[in-house]
Amino acid sequence: MRLWHQNLISLLPRQQLLGQHREICALRGLGWNKKHSVVNYIFSYPYSYLYYFHMIVIEEMEYRGYVVDSNWKDIRYRGKKLGNDNSDFTLDIKPVSFIIYKEHNDKYLLECIDNLKNKNVFL
Repeated sequence: MRLWHQNLISLLPRQQLLGQHREICALRGLGWNKKHSVVNYIFSYPYSYLYYFHMIVIEEMEYRGYVVDSNWKDIRYRGKKLGNDNSDFTLDIKPVSFIIYKEHNDKYLLECIDNLKNKNVFL
């Protein structure tokens, strides 16, 4: 499980983009706050950051012609098993011109590119 560097989302091949969507859906659902060494950093941020990151992925998917369940566009939606969370979410969102997670730095970008190369994916 991994969140690709935000700057790579628009470059990801189909398989990785759709996989990213599935992984974020899992994290927004029952996977929220479940430890996983590669994505533990996201749990130190408000849930809304993951939501916003997901919106970037969904926007790219729709740009490519994929149809995404519109429920995921609602910050309260936590998947089929959990339904809507009626907590009062504040959208602690940064403008799209900024990197959402500070961990998505240049070093992480290179790590993600290397990971893709190891999967024989060349951007």
